Amino acid sequence: MLAKNGSLRQDTLNLLYSHQFMKIQNPGSCLIFAHRGANREAADNTRAAFNKALNYPIDGMETDVQLSRDGIPVLWHDRFLNKLGHPWKHIDDFDYAQLEQMNFARHFSSSAEPEGVLSLKEFLDTYRGRCRLQIEIKNRDWEQPHRHESKIKQCIDLIGDPREHGIFISCFNLASMIFADQYAPGFPLYYALKEHHTQTDIEGFLKEHEFLQGLCMPIAILTDAIIERLRNNGKGIVTYTCNSNEEITHALNFGVDVLITDFPQKALQIRSARN
Repeated sequence: MLAKNGSLRQDTLNLLYSHQFMKIQNPGSCLIFAHRGANREAADNTRAAFNKALNYPIDGMETDVQLSRDGIPVLWHDRFLNKLGHPWKHIDDFDYAQLEQMNFARHFSSSAEPEGVLSLKEFLDTYRGRCRLQIEIKNRDWEQPHRHESKIKQCIDLIGDPREHGIFISCFNLASMIFADQYAPGFPLYYALKEHHTQTDIEGFLKEHEFLQGLCMPIAILTDAIIERLRNNGKGIVTYTCNSNEEITHALNFGVDVLITDFPQKALQIRSARN
């Protein structure tokens, strides 16, 4: 996919990526994504969680990517490894081989089958094409910028052409999104916002960073005005984490493109009842 200079080949650029790859046909519906897999049924971001999520007719799954100390992209959400028995240690305090030997499932249940860390490559090899995928890049403030860039490059290179299977990248680090666009122009990138962001902030992001193909926002900050602004600019809308009946219904009423939830079965049932 990528030329030696890090940019997409011209023939690919002629078919610019668009958030339309995940747009829905029925404006009264939306896509349901399992948050880190079925994380209420198995340890989040493990094979068991993703496999259990696929027991439901979900549209997609969200996961989180960090780097091991030796630079391998692996799936892990938290800032620390406290729940794995390594208080105040980060995922990048350990090499990939060491992470493979840890049990990433035991904190969920002592009876769970042991699982070492899941690499991004294995995740993509296993689940690409079975549903849409949202890759959340966790670029942390303690990391060196070159590791942020390495994570982005490796994610994009491993994904390849995201249009083929409906894969997009999100990140809370705007500088990382800017770098990703420079590395692979047109790649579907969604800037992730937090609850302190306002409509004024969103107006600024849309004006200054037109390359963003959408925003990933907490359900708490969604408003009709924000939805209208994004729709008028042809941007995709992803919202997280919708767990209560009220939150799920709220997101469905807005007609967002993607609803991320810890309870995919509940969200699917509510969506089905509405349709």
